Amino acid sequence: MTQILPAAGVLLIADPFLKDPNFKRTVVFLCEHQDEGSFGFVLNRPYEYTLDQLMASAEGMPIPVFYGGPVQMDTVHFLHRYPDLIPGGFEVANGIYWGGDFETAVDLLKKGTIKSTGIRFFIGYSGWSEGQLQDELKEKSWITSKGTSKLIFHENMNAIWKDALLDLGGEYEQLINYPIDPQLN
Repeated sequence: MTQILPAAGVLLIADPFLKDPNFKRTVVFLCEHQDEGSFGFVLNRPYEYTLDQLMASAEGMPIPVFYGGPVQMDTVHFLHRYPDLIPGGFEVANGIYWGGDFETAVDLLKKGTIKSTGIRFFIGYSGWSEGQLQDELKEKSWITSKGTSKLIFHENMNAIWKDALLDLGGEYEQLINYPIDPQLN
């Protein structure tokens, strides 16, 4: 199967044997990819705190926050499906938006106007410098596929990596059963 080239809206699915603790068995949604570098968010790694524990404006809202990646762990980002309600967002892929007015998003959540199932918050992000992601793809550290709302806003975070591989079908389906370290088999 031919790999999809990295671009905004592409998923990076960690190879089953990728050892980097930041990315072991993860799926990263790329929000931007240029010659100068790339960035995105890990979709399937929970952060230890909820939104209300991180932001005073989200008091009383124990919404999960995800570990977006090891870069700038003092920043909060979000992906959402509400472009008509949250101004300032950037469409990354069909119906998937990055960012926008944070306070508006929190206010809409508080009022129940939007559902938490259509928005994901991340602390930090994943970043690659010029050429770094291309090198990792050559090393076969990542499998690429198109990002979908189904995976970005998946209700079961623990199933995202497996479901991303199952969606690819064929030879990729068997990868979900590979051990993390084949030398321990």
